[in-house]
Amino acid sequence: MSLENQGWVRVGTRSELLPGEFKVVFDGDTPIAVYNLDGDLYAIEDVCTHDGGDLAGGEVFGFEVECPRHGARFDLRSGAVTRPPAVEPVSCFPVREEAGAIWTRDDR
Repeated sequence: MSLENQGWVRVGTRSELLPGEFKVVFDGDTPIAVYNLDGDLYAIEDVCTHDGGDLAGGEVFGFEVECPRHGARFDLRSGAVTRPPAVEPVSCFPVREEAGAIWTRDDR
């Protein structure tokens, strides 16, 4: 059974998601931002828990993404808040590579 048939969403290939880049895909209504940090892939829900704004496009500091609206920061590895005003973590999602493609899904 293919990953797509198992609920996985195709993000792209490594050549389409180079180190330092991100891409947003949707699993149903859930926006998922997938980041390539020095070759390692991380996926989080692309919604700031402070005010619901997009996180993708915010500046990345090490393993943290900063919300471009109010400066809250989240750890891309765990979803944990690393700087307020947010207090609730963001959801993290699994990332897989298979047959040259990158995949993720909302597995909550």
